[in-house]
Amino acid sequence: MSVAFTREEDYESQAADLPDRPVSPHPNLVTASGLAAIETELALARAAYGAAQQQGGVSADRTAMARATRDLRYWSARRATAQLTEPDAEADKVQFGRTVDLEREDGRRQTFRIVGEDEAQPGQGSISYVSPIARALLGKTVGEVALVNGAEVEVLAVR
Repeated sequence: MSVAFTREEDYESQAADLPDRPVSPHPNLVTASGLAAIETELALARAAYGAAQQQGGVSADRTAMARATRDLRYWSARRATAQLTEPDAEADKVQFGRTVDLEREDGRRQTFRIVGEDEAQPGQGSISYVSPIARALLGKTVGEVALVNGAEVEVLAVR
């Protein structure tokens, strides 16, 4: 057997042996929309796994099956550990699932919704409840100030 064929097979083996996606050690708190997103991702992972199984065979790309298996394991674990969490009745208190308007020391105003880790998208206005800014703001009420990275932020509104 040629060395070229051996190396090609080695690369394919390495690509097919993908490491698991890291799972956070924090509780998997989710909002209702976050739970729906996890269920959507789980359904997509199941479909990708089924498609990879159908395309199986000696000549098939093993990386597709490896990716599908890895994603199925990840989303199954995230769904199994998901804890649907609704905010308490206190409307003026920064909590998981609420949206908070804040003002930074330099006058910038920002709005964030505090959500679970899988649904956080800071560029679109949602941050994880374990992020430094969310941890500093949780429990604060309108008018209170929190220290974030050495700078103060004031809570303007909670909804």
